[in-house]
Amino acid sequence: MTTLVFIESAESKIKKTSLEAVAYAHAMGGNVVAIALGTVDKSELDAVGKYGASKVLHAADIKLDHPVIQVFASVLIQAMQQESADNLILANSSLGTPVAAKVAVKIGAAFASNVVELPNTSAGFVVKRSIYTGKAFSFVEMKSAKKVIAIKKNAVELKETGGSAPVSILSPTLNDADFNTKILSTEKATGEVSLPEANIVVSGGRGLKGPENWGILEDLAKVLHAATGCSKPVSDMGWRPHHEHVGQTGVKVAPQLYIAIGISGAIQHLAGVNSSKCIVVINKDADAPFFKAADYGIVGDAFEVVPKLTAAIKASK
Repeated sequence: MTTLVFIESAESKIKKTSLEAVAYAHAMGGNVVAIALGTVDKSELDAVGKYGASKVLHAADIKLDHPVIQVFASVLIQAMQQESADNLILANSSLGTPVAAKVAVKIGAAFASNVVELPNTSAGFVVKRSIYTGKAFSFVEMKSAKKVIAIKKNAVELKETGGSAPVSILSPTLNDADFNTKILSTEKATGEVSLPEANIVVSGGRGLKGPENWGILEDLAKVLHAATGCSKPVSDMGWRPHHEHVGQTGVKVAPQLYIAIGISGAIQHLAGVNSSKCIVVINKDADAPFFKAADYGIVGDAFEVVPKLTAAIKASK
């Protein structure tokens, strides 16, 4: 069995979620071939083998620097045919999921997104999916010989296998008709850590009382090497940029640690964070709904608690 893994990158760096996809494919067993598209640092490609790939393909054409869904799908299909791969694994993301769906339709494969565990092959091929914004799970049997699986962040432990993989250049046939969609501009989120990729997220709400008070949150995020987020009302009022809005209608996150500061915990916000491994809530309102979803809670004034927490973390280092 050969499995192809699509590697996403940003600014020539491979995304952590894609390395998780490689680890997932390796844990499934069989031969794992990874593929990266566009400009990617060689050192990044050389490191993919450490997570279980036996070979890395690099379609380095600069036309592939812009993620056009139909183009990426066409290249992945060509790679699957070249490697005789029946399975495609990739990250469940704003790029990965539509690419996966396109590939599945074109090759007649079974498709499952938001997969959170390795498949159960004791009786067929059954995957567990997160549904209803993480409030429930469904078990789906994939009966087709060809399968496309988009895995949710943190679905598998990211660990090195100690292996290495040669990097080969792939020169796919690019159809001009596939480029009928053009990306005119890209607005990139600012900040040291990407919110969707972050292992730790520190978010603030209206309890911080204004944008001028965001420094205490940013100080905490900096010592934790965390991304910063916010609730919807905060972004709506212009206190923080909209790309930091975490929630059902914003960015859905699944970090190892989510720290909510001055956020009451509306259902829309909870829907975007309930896949977090650990949730810590800091709020002076002991009746804030967020405490019901928290693993740990601190009832106190954020302006007193957060600086002390930051100082304690600094001291521990």
